[in-house]
Amino acid sequence: MQKYQETLDFLFQRLPMFTKVGESAFRKDLDNTIALLEAIDNPHKKFKSIHVAGTNGKGSSSHMLAAIFQQAGYKTGLYTSPHLLDFRERIKINGQMVSEQFVIDFTERMKPEIEKINPSFFELTVAMAFEHFATEQVDIAIIEVGLGGRIDSTNVITPEASLITNISYDHKNLLGDTLPLIAGEKAGIIKAGIPAVISERQSETKDVFIQKAAATGAPLHFADEEWMGAANGTKITNTHLDLTLLNIRKQETRHYKLDLNGQYQEKNVMGVLSVVQIMQQRGWQITEEHISTALAHVKRLTGLRGRWEVVNQHPLTVLDVGHNEAGIIEIMQQLRHMTYTSLHIVTGFVKDKEVEKVLPLFPGNAHYYFCKAQLPRALDEVTLTEMAAAHGLDGKAYPTVQHALQAAKQHAEKDDMILVCGSCFIVAEAL
Repeated sequence: MQKYQETLDFLFQRLPMFTKVGESAFRKDLDNTIALLEAIDNPHKKFKSIHVAGTNGKGSSSHMLAAIFQQAGYKTGLYTSPHLLDFRERIKINGQMVSEQFVIDFTERMKPEIEKINPSFFELTVAMAFEHFATEQVDIAIIEVGLGGRIDSTNVITPEASLITNISYDHKNLLGDTLPLIAGEKAGIIKAGIPAVISERQSETKDVFIQKAAATGAPLHFADEEWMGAANGTKITNTHLDLTLLNIRKQETRHYKLDLNGQYQEKNVMGVLSVVQIMQQRGWQITEEHISTALAHVKRLTGLRGRWEVVNQHPLTVLDVGHNEAGIIEIMQQLRHMTYTSLHIVTGFVKDKEVEKVLPLFPGNAHYYFCKAQLPRALDEVTLTEMAAAHGLDGKAYPTVQHALQAAKQHAEKDDMILVCGSCFIVAEAL
């Protein structure tokens, strides 16, 4: 639809977009979001929600929660970012993307407000999502934080529960340069009296959450006090993860088959299950069968992509959006479970990531294809190749992701493995 493409061009060009320009698009308060929402009669007050923050795992956790509520028969909204292929991936109901017509109509209607308020791309997108969920009268919406939490545009909602997944170093220029400072920003989504779940207890950050919960009177749940992975209970295949978890309080064992097959998903699942328990206690009708069916079909129910996604078997080709230190560590741990003859890694980064911290995590014996996503924030592929060489990583530079992927496919034998990672934008262009 030509009109839809024109609308997207307007949004991408008129509004500052963090994924393209970085820090200059980040707003340090909620004023614009509040003004936009007031102009459309505060849609965020017309539906129930769950708020999800964290450095890594918040996207996967949001999709798992959406799948569970959807499977339980609830009309479920899902707001996530960034998108991989189509802008509309950010705003879904029961796995269906918002219509092109809604995006066109909303943008047209908001043009006077855009001129008056001058919002960022993300601020307008949040307002669009909330309007869509209110208009369609969703039973619940799973809302993923964009960046941080305290001053993220999504932090105007009063959710039924809050979930914070994992805290690691990312966006240090905006969120702080220590884990407690970053955790303090994420803890900003904890609201007075609203239960909060922490997926992964970390010694450096747990006190931040305990203090924030105490100050706000929010019941606090650490998922690892409620769930435990059974010894040798996690089995990995190319297509799924077999999980055996012990419900510590009930002393019951639960078996789940998860169609997101990175081992790192085990921690995310525990956080998700703790949130579901809270929602069950609050009267939401979710059965054990709903949970197990949903976890086995997260991708089909929600359309999630790019999380240890196997796109080819011979050679085994995997795409993962992991891009910061913690994300790359998880990918490298996952690699240890894979069987292959030679490893080919297609990778690129954006300039504001701590590439020097990430490069030493990569294996020295892989073949590298360094490339650059087509956006201004992307790190130059020649610069990356030189940086990598200093860490003993040998490879060639390619001007685009497609050139790099094509070269990897040409060099890989059928028993080899190709891994594509480094940023959402690298994965998006590979897809």
